[in-house]
Amino acid sequence: MTPRLALAALALLAPLAARAQFVDDFDDGDVAGWDFFTGDGDATMDFEARDGVARMSVDATADRHNVWWAILKRPVSEFVDLERLAEPGTELRVEARIRLSDAPRRVNVMINTNRTTDFHEHLAEYDVADTDWHTISYTTTDLDVRPGDTLYVQLGMTDWGLGTYHLDLDAYRAEVVDTPAAPDLGEPLPYHPPTPPVTSFAHHLAAAHDAPIRPDEPDVAFGDWRAYDGDRAVPVLSVGGDQWAVLRWDLGGLDGATADGPGLLTLTTHSVARGGGYVAEYGEDLGMEFGKVRVVEVLGGDPDWDDATVTYDRLLDGRPLDEAINGQMIFDTDVAPGGGTTTVTISRPVLQRILDGTTTGLLLRPLGAIHAAFYATEHEDEAARPTLHFSTR
Repeated sequence: MTPRLALAALALLAPLAARAQFVDDFDDGDVAGWDFFTGDGDATMDFEARDGVARMSVDATADRHNVWWAILKRPVSEFVDLERLAEPGTELRVEARIRLSDAPRRVNVMINTNRTTDFHEHLAEYDVADTDWHTISYTTTDLDVRPGDTLYVQLGMTDWGLGTYHLDLDAYRAEVVDTPAAPDLGEPLPYHPPTPPVTSFAHHLAAAHDAPIRPDEPDVAFGDWRAYDGDRAVPVLSVGGDQWAVLRWDLGGLDGATADGPGLLTLTTHSVARGGGYVAEYGEDLGMEFGKVRVVEVLGGDPDWDDATVTYDRLLDGRPLDEAINGQMIFDTDVAPGGGTTTVTISRPVLQRILDGTTTGLLLRPLGAIHAAFYATEHEDEAARPTLHFSTR
């Protein structure tokens, strides 16, 4: 059903409520009014409806860096009562029923207007754990909107990998709600969340095993990797070029515990070198993405690898890379200078997968030109070891 027809049908039943509501259920196979586009790479996309479901298809096989984004965007001003929305005590709530081709993956919802300058203000991500149907919703906080504005709703996929993917959309809804509103569906995750202090967590676990691995040397173990400070050999995890690092934890009695909020990964830098004219080549928005370390979930392969013997092939244990390693990162982090601490927030859903054993470890890989060395878990200083900080309930 087109949004206009949906609005008319609702108006017959509830004229006042209908003035504040947009619904598209795609039952007529029509996606008119929706714009779709990609950026920050060479991924392409299509958007079409069939059998009452709209499909957002992305082909990232020609992409190089996996920092692409793909967005659906639609103006809804003609369906939403902007005068009411501009009043105190009201917000915009959007709801989408979605199904993903690959999981776990995050999707994002964004609300903005023609006057928006901070596009992260009304942006939330959702960690979708499986390929079943899920309903997610997002309610704005202090949305700045005025009568006469153009109000947009968005649904996005980012950095899913270098393959082909799709998101099925059964229905999308936007409505004005009174505050306080009902809790949102799904689990809205803040984009680039603030870093909590380490002291706020109950558990502080150093990695039980960690080691570099190399896809170009898949049969060679690098558990003896060392940096040299003069004559002193220092165990480090070096990340750069074709060298990655993998980490896992022994949770002991915390196996299967319930995560109480997000966690934090801390890495202490031994040394770092980076550079490159990425901004000059790609522009500020894309160029700033490079020279970082990408933190990724390990989802398959051998869960019990040993740091003395693990290799790229032993880690994967016969599985394709895109099955053993999540194609979408947890976070792309800047690296602190030598002696400093790099912190990465681990979202509650990812932390829960670590506690459940669904995620068997974390992998560090370079994004762009960088050579970073972090102190390994064999380091004599316990405070410098890779550590996962979290709380349970």
